[in-house]
Amino acid sequence: MAREQRSGSNGGSGGSGGSGELGRFLKARRARVTPADVGLPQGPGLRRTPGLRREELATLAGVSIDYYTRLERGRETNPSPSVVDALAAALLLDEPERRHLRDLAACAARGSAPERASGALGRAVDPGMELLLESMRPNPAHIVSRAMDLLASNPGGLRLMAGLEAWPQGQRNIVRYVFLHPTARVLFEDWENQIRGCVARLRTLAGVEPDAPDLTGLVDELLAKSPDFARLWERYDVKGHSRGRKTFHHPDAGTFTLGYHSFQVDGGSGQRMVAYHAAPGTPEYDVMVRLDRAPDRDRDREPAVAEVETAARASEHH
Repeated sequence: MAREQRSGSNGGSGGSGGSGELGRFLKARRARVTPADVGLPQGPGLRRTPGLRREELATLAGVSIDYYTRLERGRETNPSPSVVDALAAALLLDEPERRHLRDLAACAARGSAPERASGALGRAVDPGMELLLESMRPNPAHIVSRAMDLLASNPGGLRLMAGLEAWPQGQRNIVRYVFLHPTARVLFEDWENQIRGCVARLRTLAGVEPDAPDLTGLVDELLAKSPDFARLWERYDVKGHSRGRKTFHHPDAGTFTLGYHSFQVDGGSGQRMVAYHAAPGTPEYDVMVRLDRAPDRDRDREPAVAEVETAARASEHH
């Protein structure tokens, strides 16, 4: 039990802020590891715990049951690096999850999330990045904030998300779109994988900044409006997707598959650029050209479409 470090315990009843998020992450991950996964016998009788019991995880990590219980309940806020690494190994975490666990432990030790300038952090897009978006045409590309608000895009980058252009600019958020826009379920062939990646990015941010103003309102809205979001939020996945291929069933451009890359914009803003690509001369490239040159429907939409969208938004409040 030498790994335990008892200093820094806050003595609270349930934990809050960083310590609370640390405990929630540990509990969620413990529930997803079975005894068989780590070479332990199932044991007699029915198990009330879906994954490992606390005492099993404590034994695997080399800490006392009492210490681990305090850690999970937010009453212990200063686990040593060796404890964190031992827990990560026992929970079979991969490298992104290990980094997140270390971030949560550091946040718990500080007693609060790192200070940020304001809730408007990272919303101003550098003019040079906007020029890059324009130069990438016809490749669809857009820039999102750390909470995935759509901050800037070239024409194809907006039209690829069918129907998003009809939303007011202040409502254009990729996570809100994939969960609440009726077109999104049809647009993405692997919609479930798409929503998992979106939730993972928000969960990563919430772990170290649970009270971030650019996050809390969006999460509260989606928890209230989307059972799918609430289900995935409780899983506590923290792995997003930075590259791959996506198949779209677009109402205007048909069915096609594009490669994509997502990467961090330097400067500490938390912004990311997402760009899609296809080889010139292919049918997919022709689709990108059509999306890039399509007429702008943001201002001049058919009245029937506007009426349907207004009715859909009204129904969300009843």
